[in-house]
Amino acid sequence: MALPLVVIVGRPNVGKSSLLNALARERISIVDPRPGITRDRVSAPVELGERYVELVDTGGIGIIDDDHLETHVEEQIRFAIERADVILFVVDAVAGITPLDQRVAELLRKAGKPIVAVANKVDDAKHEAEAGQFIRLGHGEPVCTSALHGRGRQELLERLEPLLGPAWAEPAAPEMKLAIVGKRNAGKSTLVNALAGEPRMIVSEVPGTTRDAVDVRFERDGKHFLAIDTAGVRKKSSMSDIDFYSYTRALRSIRRADVVMLLIDAMVPVAEVDLKLASAVLDEYKPVLIVVNKWDLARDLTTTEEYGQYLTRVLPALSYAPVAFVTAATGQNVDTAVDAALGLYGQAQTRVTTARLNSALEEILVRRGPSPKRGTKPVKIYYATQVGVAPPTVVFFCNDPGLVRDDYRRYMQNRLRELTPFREVPLRLWFRASGADRRA
Repeated sequence: MALPLVVIVGRPNVGKSSLLNALARERISIVDPRPGITRDRVSAPVELGERYVELVDTGGIGIIDDDHLETHVEEQIRFAIERADVILFVVDAVAGITPLDQRVAELLRKAGKPIVAVANKVDDAKHEAEAGQFIRLGHGEPVCTSALHGRGRQELLERLEPLLGPAWAEPAAPEMKLAIVGKRNAGKSTLVNALAGEPRMIVSEVPGTTRDAVDVRFERDGKHFLAIDTAGVRKKSSMSDIDFYSYTRALRSIRRADVVMLLIDAMVPVAEVDLKLASAVLDEYKPVLIVVNKWDLARDLTTTEEYGQYLTRVLPALSYAPVAFVTAATGQNVDTAVDAALGLYGQAQTRVTTARLNSALEEILVRRGPSPKRGTKPVKIYYATQVGVAPPTVVFFCNDPGLVRDDYRRYMQNRLRELTPFREVPLRLWFRASGADRRA
């Protein structure tokens, strides 16, 4: 069963995103002094007192969007209000009542949901005295808060508690966390909507529509998953400060994920941004599924085999990664991509016995032993053991780790994929001096 939904609503720039972050005690939503930064519904399970709720940040009602996405933003707000169990109506205590506040108050009266008015930006006693004017909006005396300074959190929780019903325990961890990354307009939000089975994210032809990293829970065959939609990445030279915020959140999403879907637009060449994201995935040793989107438009121009060969040429560092061809707009092959991601998750969690690992090592050494660096003693690798999963981590004990060349390390990774269950996931190899060699 879903957690109670607490939705944060208000006009632009009243501090809705700051309030979500303050209640969650974590940076979830992008906070920026410019109005209209939040567009999609940004949500997270949050512990409030002794219960858990799903806290939802929304865009500003009445926003004038630079990319003319006002209708999309307000549609997302409407979805959130319809599903809300409780609404936090946020106003700006410093600015006082505005016509937009009155419009929001009227909209919420029609919603028929429990509402808690929140006067934000109450940073001192003067602002607290002025907060009483908001009673005129018809939603009771507001709770005075300062999201920036953490003021009023406990008072807000006390006001919320009787409206939330029975206490809810912490939600079960998802079966798999799936980060979806890619360049602008690759179709990430469309894919997330296909997974969620509803218009959870704004989809537009405007590049850079998504700005936050947005967690979206979905279910397949009775199992619960978490998809993390991320902002489209652009070249560093073209980044604005908002793009930079979005990019850092995309990198954090990669770190949080169990598996990464690297979304490639089938209709445009693989570019610098795709290589940059591939490098970020490799740096974090994350299993990655290359998802080629908009395949319905490309399949008359090439075959899956030819396109796979193209990807191997342009993304050689990910040659081990499986490829899925999907059409996110219609949902075609999306379930197959999720199954492939689950397979990668299973591989990354696998442990092999020391006996099997050393049998593979013996075969590798027979095929090709390590070549010593010029003028150094020969490299001797004695045995191996697996010390971790996600990523599978293998320690090789040898006479001198400093003698192992990078090319031989890559050779061992490739051969281990052939000889172990780790065929499609990154491997972390460590070389350590054996006890005898350390004492020598």
